[in-house]
Amino acid sequence: MASHGIKDQVAIIGMGCTAFGEHWDKGVDDMLLDSATAAYESAGIKQDQVDAFWLGTSGSGISGLTLSKPLQLDYKPVTRVENMCATGSEAFRNACYAVASGAYDMVMAIGVEKLKDSGYSGLTGNRPPDDGTSPATTAPANFSLLAPAYAHKHGVGDEQMKEVMTRIAWKNHKNGALNPRAQFKKEVAKQTINDSQLVAGPLGIFDCSGVSDGSAAAVIVRAEDAHKYTDKPLYVKALSFVAGPATGGLDPTYDYTTFREVVASAQEAYRQAGISSPRDQIAMAEVHDCFTPTELVLMEDLGFAESGLGWKEALAGTFDLDGDLPVNPDGGLKSFGHPIGASGLRMLFECWLQLRQEAPPERQITSVSQEGKTLGLTHNLGGRPGACVSFISIVGSELG
Repeated sequence: MASHGIKDQVAIIGMGCTAFGEHWDKGVDDMLLDSATAAYESAGIKQDQVDAFWLGTSGSGISGLTLSKPLQLDYKPVTRVENMCATGSEAFRNACYAVASGAYDMVMAIGVEKLKDSGYSGLTGNRPPDDGTSPATTAPANFSLLAPAYAHKHGVGDEQMKEVMTRIAWKNHKNGALNPRAQFKKEVAKQTINDSQLVAGPLGIFDCSGVSDGSAAAVIVRAEDAHKYTDKPLYVKALSFVAGPATGGLDPTYDYTTFREVVASAQEAYRQAGISSPRDQIAMAEVHDCFTPTELVLMEDLGFAESGLGWKEALAGTFDLDGDLPVNPDGGLKSFGHPIGASGLRMLFECWLQLRQEAPPERQITSVSQEGKTLGLTHNLGGRPGACVSFISIVGSELG
């Protein structure tokens, strides 16, 4: 049986987000303090008003002490969670459920990751033991399989596929150039992206998200209490999380042109939120663009484009900042990098700015400011094609 959902039962009343980047001068403690303090100030509260904390981190701590020590918490519950690249989103999901259950009045979801001085060039952690069927390949290699599979299935030529991937990277870097919190704050020419050195298969350097440090946090209360703290809360409409059976690599019917887990989580999220036409009803989306072909496939799995037509929509500018459905208006993982525990909450922070019409004018989405759209979506996935977890949240600036 699917989740009953908690639509409009909880609300976000404050958020904080650090700049993402190479923070050689800051440690985990510093970033947690920065994002938590910003969230408190945003909500107009003091730390002692928060009843409980959910901390998302993959490799920057192993218990609640990771948070309680730098924040000097007075014996409050702190739950540390991890769920691959959806770790920050998992902290948010559990924090929301805690308030909806009635267990707490006010909670914080906070995520952090310090990657640049970890000794790893990408994701942290050791490879867990398995039955020997999991491929010993890198993340770029795993996700590089999407591009040729998609091109073959939908009749897209190699040069055209390269153009599509280049267009996605160019779009996200263009958005990131407008965002002072992004790691990479410069536009990148299409020719530079197209000609960049290959990393795996058809993926060049600019087809891959960067490695960065960062933290983000959200303060959550019951919906009926939200206006005690802010006149512009965001209400949680849907929280959907699925873990697949991880059989894609062994399943002869799996063709690497979809994430089945994303399709399942999207269907559940739309059911919870009462969305029948995501392309028309959603104002913006923050998606897990770990690699450019990932974003392409996600556009179809999330119902933003018809199957086999996502590449045409990408080239047409449908998902640009001024397009019909802006995707990654803050610059996405391409511009921010991917500090695992923070990324999901960073995505939510962009919804916080855009839906409250507090983004800078040069990147404020017009469908929110002029057309009255009120819904935003965030999406994380963790793992690899055919064996991953998928999270989707939908939040809105109005009840109902």
